[in-house]
Amino acid sequence: MTIILAIAIHYEQDVVQARQRTREIAEQLGFDTQDQARLATAVSEIARNAFQYARGGTVEFCVAGEPQAFLIRIQDRGAGIPHLADVLAGRYTSDTGIGLGIMGSHKLMDLFEIESLPGEGTTVLMSKRLSKRTPSFTDSQLQQIRETMMERSPQNPYEEIQRQNQELLRAMAKLRKREEELIHLNQELEDTNRGVVALYAELDEKADSLQKANELKTRFLSNMSHEFRTPLNSILSLSRMLLARMDGDLTTEQEKQVTFIQKAASGLSELVNDLLDLAKVEAGKTEVRPSSFEVSDLFATLRGMLRPLLVQGSSVALIVDEPDGILQIYSDEGKVAQILRNFISNALKFTEQGEVRVTAVQMGHTVTFSVSDTGIGIAPADVERIFEDFVQIESSLQKQVKGTGLGLPLSRKLTELLGGSISVTSKLGQGSTFTASIPMVYPYATEFPTQLQPIASLEPTRLPILAIEDHPETLFIYEKHLQESTYQLIATRTLAQARLVLQQIQPVAIMLNIMLEGQNGWTFLREIKGDETTCKIPVLVITIIDNEKQALALGANGFLIKPVDRLQLLNKLNTLINQNKPQKILLIDDDPAYRYLVKQLLINTQLSILEAMNGWEGLNLAQREQPTAIVLDLEMPGLSGFDVLKELKSNSVTESIPTIIYSSAQLDAETHSQLAKKSIAILSKETGSQTAAMGYAPPLANAQLQDALIKAGLVLDACGQSHV
Repeated sequence: MTIILAIAIHYEQDVVQARQRTREIAEQLGFDTQDQARLATAVSEIARNAFQYARGGTVEFCVAGEPQAFLIRIQDRGAGIPHLADVLAGRYTSDTGIGLGIMGSHKLMDLFEIESLPGEGTTVLMSKRLSKRTPSFTDSQLQQIRETMMERSPQNPYEEIQRQNQELLRAMAKLRKREEELIHLNQELEDTNRGVVALYAELDEKADSLQKANELKTRFLSNMSHEFRTPLNSILSLSRMLLARMDGDLTTEQEKQVTFIQKAASGLSELVNDLLDLAKVEAGKTEVRPSSFEVSDLFATLRGMLRPLLVQGSSVALIVDEPDGILQIYSDEGKVAQILRNFISNALKFTEQGEVRVTAVQMGHTVTFSVSDTGIGIAPADVERIFEDFVQIESSLQKQVKGTGLGLPLSRKLTELLGGSISVTSKLGQGSTFTASIPMVYPYATEFPTQLQPIASLEPTRLPILAIEDHPETLFIYEKHLQESTYQLIATRTLAQARLVLQQIQPVAIMLNIMLEGQNGWTFLREIKGDETTCKIPVLVITIIDNEKQALALGANGFLIKPVDRLQLLNKLNTLINQNKPQKILLIDDDPAYRYLVKQLLINTQLSILEAMNGWEGLNLAQREQPTAIVLDLEMPGLSGFDVLKELKSNSVTESIPTIIYSSAQLDAETHSQLAKKSIAILSKETGSQTAAMGYAPPLANAQLQDALIKAGLVLDACGQSHV
């Protein structure tokens, strides 16, 4: 903070001088005429209060903060303001109008804080941010402004009053002109309103008619579908009995006729089922039953279920790619499967040769399921039509395949019901790709699959992170992001819960959502930063509105806009928690070639790399140097990596150091599970050695190692480079 000028208020002309100086400094700092007048008026009001109620005070002009702001502090040693809370809330005014002056000044400034203690006086802190077009002032430039102000003699106070009157007259003239424009505009709006009201009345009438017709259609479809099901099931059962020869043999011609009956009944049954599903969705009676499930398990089920759709000897291959990096999603598995079944069956129907490929990719908090084919494609004019009920596009294959024209409309409605969306890209003669983007967590869920861990189950080897977030789905995502990392999530949904947690533990960082329903996150942020016991805890504000400047000005240490990715969140937490701490990695491996390969992967980083060629040396270095993370080989002569890991976790000095297993040892499922409980990650040497051996691996090209280092608490930027 750089002080430019200080003025003592002893006489009434000092109030006028404070106004003059405010305007002059504001002009030097690049504020426009309007902002100069706002600043001067606010300072004049508060300085006059100090003179009138406290018999004097001081006015201090400063430039502070990043981005820079013009800061004015006005102090007095008077009796204080007895009704300050009521004044700030706009509920109190005195006969002299003290409340109006404070409230008016508050509205003119970006920041306005006031503190008043009985018998000790009042301090008012006001600031306005410098224009974005104005470059930041250096210390020498601010010193030059200070010298200019010191050399400049005060103007005649009557000239300042005259200037103030001229500003008021100009402001009144502008207000009068705007008032005339508003009167004219209101007249036009009233004329337009009459026509709009009549139009709305007509639209409401038609909307009611359409709604009633839609309800009747839905009710008809639902009732008829139920009525059709009983005779259809009877036809299907009877035809199966006849084809099974339960009541005697059939002639060849009779078997052919019964087969035709069975196929027709099956087709009609499929149409009835689709109609019933569609009617239930439109009537809002479809119930979503979310649960946790693995995408890989869903794909395995679809693979087995849809293989029979491929005609024997067909030149079409059904390829289901294994999803990479997607853990669990929390949605209605049955409805997701129904959407994909419709996509895949359509793709198989309209693809004569080539392949139908099914994939899933995670993008932020959404999983995008795609079904691509090399079929006949769809004309641009028909892309939207295929999602209309009963629409079937004319094509050379349409006559050969059966369909109801309800599969895609139903898929779109089910996807929207799950909080997602459907899109399609297609080229005639080249194929189509249908995608369904579905949230990883069903957005309207009231219960979630995992219970966030209570404080009583704190893990001694992990660092607690306090999250304050009133949306349970966001807390669920945070828990998944911090899974297997060096951090443990302590979840709270209210500020009251957060305060109770802070009475019991000292988290290494706080993740705060400012936009809490019915609660003031800004007040809590000030409270945290104003308390000696919590002021040093880094606070990361995560919210949906870009108010980073305000958050940082109130003391936040970092800022992110929702939604946040896992690596983005972990990297930000690492940066805040490990600021100014040296970051060291200890490599424990008896093979110098592998130690060299790891160092090559980290060659352009600023990490300090320690090396140990055996287990005993590694244990000694770990205890003496306290590295940020340890990269450990399992197969070493003498003391093996298994024994080293056991010793590290049984020693109170080293038990909390994150360990990354980096080995070529073949592990069975039980051993892998035991090691996973004691380490951040288990990596294979093969990937790193092959990549480096090819001679083109950039620093930290091994994405698995980069991911493990971030989970271990190291600070890596977007390029994978480290910062100390």
